[in-house]
Amino acid sequence: MSIVLSTASVPAAERLDYWHEVISQTYDQLASVRLNVSTPTEAPYNGVLRSHQIGSMQVATTEADPLQVRQTTRGVAGADTDYLSVCLQERGLLVIDQADSQTLLRPGSLTFFDTVRPYTVSYPEPFRMHVIQVPRWMVGVREADLRRVTAVSMDTDSETAALVIPFLSRLATRAASHPQQIGDLLVRNAADLLTTLVTERMGRDVTDTDATLRLRVKTFMDRHLADPGLSPQTIAAAHHMSVRHLHRLFEAEETTVSRWIQHRRLEACRRELGRPGRHGPAVTAIAHRFGFSSPTSFSRAFRAAYGMSPREWRAAAHRDQTQSDTTSARTGQDDPVRDM
Repeated sequence: MSIVLSTASVPAAERLDYWHEVISQTYDQLASVRLNVSTPTEAPYNGVLRSHQIGSMQVATTEADPLQVRQTTRGVAGADTDYLSVCLQERGLLVIDQADSQTLLRPGSLTFFDTVRPYTVSYPEPFRMHVIQVPRWMVGVREADLRRVTAVSMDTDSETAALVIPFLSRLATRAASHPQQIGDLLVRNAADLLTTLVTERMGRDVTDTDATLRLRVKTFMDRHLADPGLSPQTIAAAHHMSVRHLHRLFEAEETTVSRWIQHRRLEACRRELGRPGRHGPAVTAIAHRFGFSSPTSFSRAFRAAYGMSPREWRAAAHRDQTQSDTTSARTGQDDPVRDM
């Protein structure tokens, strides 16, 4: 599904406020922070943002007038920040001020971006850029290494960057055209390439890092969530390592293999329960599909994670969808948000 948000049908005097809402609405992790949005002129603001979901990755492409965005409060790390933001500049310039340093992004450059810490981003001229949000767990590098490459401009000055940047740019440009099953594979490829790029920048051996091995293990587990026999023993055997080594890989993330599997299974069930449509699969069928053998234990784990039962979650999701459809039907052509 694609979502397009545009200032075109918004009254001129309300466009900047509307664009502020667009930014907060598109990037969930910005909902809890204070943003200051300003423009260098008094002219009516023009901007279009296209958002696409490719598997577990979100791609947002923005074409807009010059703009400055200041985030003045430190965000709260949590579920909404479990994504790595990658900025790809296609046209115009981007200036990032964060952590007492300044970065200039030119067309064809890439950078990783931290939305939690305070920052100022400036677009001094009309611009076009992609922001790709990838689940952090898929990018198998240490947090310390990610911080070292955050807000650092990367150009096609190495063989790896010359491969990664065009791939991500084309992936973002054609985001709406990828079938779901192909999209899932492309997301894994994108995450692997980003892991390789960061690892190269840190001067590390890609094949020997625990982070890279942890990424391969997580990808394997994600592909086998439906197997009720998925366990530390079967995972370790599939990767020719000891169970003790497997557990040690996850100690750095302050979790366990079993907890991680349950978290991913619950997330998969939650997404499936929230799909639109009155006649979806039964709750028990969804639980079995993603590896839960007992409906009772699934319901208990789901309530502990999300504060409501699976059936309550599905009912709430369908109510929200019905309200959204009703609102869209009433607003018709005047609604700047439309599904494509």
